[in-house]
Amino acid sequence: MHKLIVGGKEQESSSSFEVLNPFDSSLVDTVASAGEGQVEEALSAAEAARPEIRALPRSERAKVLYEVSRQLKARSDQLSRLLAAEAGKTLKEARGEVARAANTFAFAGDEAKRLAGEIIPFDAVPGGHGRQGCSLKVPLGVILAITPYNFPVNLAAHKIAPAMAAGNPFILKPASVTPLSGIMLGKIILEAGFPPGGVSVLPGPGSSVGLKLVRDPRPRMVTFTGSVDVGKQIAREAGYKKIGMELGSNSGIVVTGSADLDFACGRIVAGAYALAGQVCISVQRVVAQRDIFDQLVERVTGLTAEVKAGDQLDPATTMGPMISEKEAARVEAWVAEATQAGAKVRTGGTRQGTLFQPTVITGVPEDKNLWQEEAFGPVVAINPYDDFEEALASINETRYGLQAGIFTDSLDQAFKAIESLDVGGVIVNDFPTYRVDQMPYGGVKDSGIGREGLKYAIAEMTEEKLICFNFWRPD
Repeated sequence: MHKLIVGGKEQESSSSFEVLNPFDSSLVDTVASAGEGQVEEALSAAEAARPEIRALPRSERAKVLYEVSRQLKARSDQLSRLLAAEAGKTLKEARGEVARAANTFAFAGDEAKRLAGEIIPFDAVPGGHGRQGCSLKVPLGVILAITPYNFPVNLAAHKIAPAMAAGNPFILKPASVTPLSGIMLGKIILEAGFPPGGVSVLPGPGSSVGLKLVRDPRPRMVTFTGSVDVGKQIAREAGYKKIGMELGSNSGIVVTGSADLDFACGRIVAGAYALAGQVCISVQRVVAQRDIFDQLVERVTGLTAEVKAGDQLDPATTMGPMISEKEAARVEAWVAEATQAGAKVRTGGTRQGTLFQPTVITGVPEDKNLWQEEAFGPVVAINPYDDFEEALASINETRYGLQAGIFTDSLDQAFKAIESLDVGGVIVNDFPTYRVDQMPYGGVKDSGIGREGLKYAIAEMTEEKLICFNFWRPD
């Protein structure tokens, strides 16, 4: 059984739960579930560790972060297999996530050394003569990180690594279906030399463990990735603290008549079925100029039919299962709703347990769930358009706004899309699933609050402290 990490110490618990392989429901392992006393102990340990972690020189923070990165690379095979088993990722996807997490910690090490304030020109205003000053970036305090099941290592890294770089203790509350990789990550951070009191990993129900942590005044920031409903609940319960949230999307693409069609189709398929579509910036909606619509549908359908869905631990598999049968059944129901309203399934659309076949569907009415909500499954809806501005409006016609893409050879169209699309990121001539870990990443509308990416997250996890020297004295 995997133990909790409470203030740097491994602990057992009076209760536990099973972690199951999403493909066949086989037991991966058993995990201790945090109780009320362990939550309190973790909060107290984190608060007590603040002075020690705050005092760590930037060079020491960077050294620890680089060591975490090195250890992630060294243990990639072990962690990747664990990640694949609990999250349903293919081994290739799992290895890719671990590699990204290693880079995320390395980027955080770089940013720790660059962390600085600025010079303040006090003499720019009357009365400022003879005064000089600056601001310093100081640690915010205890950071509470609540992470999802789809990227349990790298999305934990995006919350933990900037917290460490900024000089803050952290508490990680991993998703209950994927806690094993988070526990292993916590152990690696401790072995790398981060002060023990500042490291806690507390698996357990969000309704008890998560809410108790959120409501407590000691964390100064909650950073969360997950559903809109849970995000809004956290916002209501968090009280007087900072909040950073990435709440998902139903990312859209506009494909114009001037696009490189072969490239666009390949990227649509790659972005639609990674991790069985369970990616916040997964390709879900495509609007294609009517002149190329039929060609695009034919090519995307053909490429989709080549995706091999099955046991994620089989090296021949290119798409694994969804996280649960409940989620797969929901996607199945959404596809049925769309087809009953006139949409046409071109390939896929069937389910066996948690395995939902990669699906292409066309003619989806824009008031249906597959267009309006986040499918979070292996489905791409493709509709035609006649007017470019109407295509942009169609992408915007949703409560989400994380990232969107456009394929075009026209600079005018590219800049019109950049100006018009109501999203946090516009990706020109690539899919909206594109993300590198140092870029500012986040959304608008119901897609979230704030930005991840090391430099940007660190800014949220620090405070400005002003220093002013008065050198002026009256003669």
